[in-house]
Amino acid sequence: MVQQINTNAAREGVRRVVLDGATSDGRDGVLNEVTEYLYGTGIGGVSVTVSPDSPDSAGWGEVVTVTVSIPFSQVPWLPTPMFVGGDMEFSSKVTVRSETVP
Repeated sequence: MVQQINTNAAREGVRRVVLDGATSDGRDGVLNEVTEYLYGTGIGGVSVTVSPDSPDSAGWGEVVTVTVSIPFSQVPWLPTPMFVGGDMEFSSKVTVRSETVP
């Protein structure tokens, strides 16, 4: 369930900047979108990587990738793992092509 939430958060983030007519808030917009998506789940402390670093600069057809990593310890509703190290994390990467028309 956490992995699916993570993948959906990455998908929401990348869709923020690749659609034609998207605002030029770039990387900050992706971070806000991911954080907002995860807010209701109680998950915090995520790491978001965006490529290219200024995703709204990607031209039509160029790829934009968003990677979201959630440390296991930041998912408050999961039980304490007995057989997993404390540094385990969930990670999802979503890559799509920009739809911004030049």
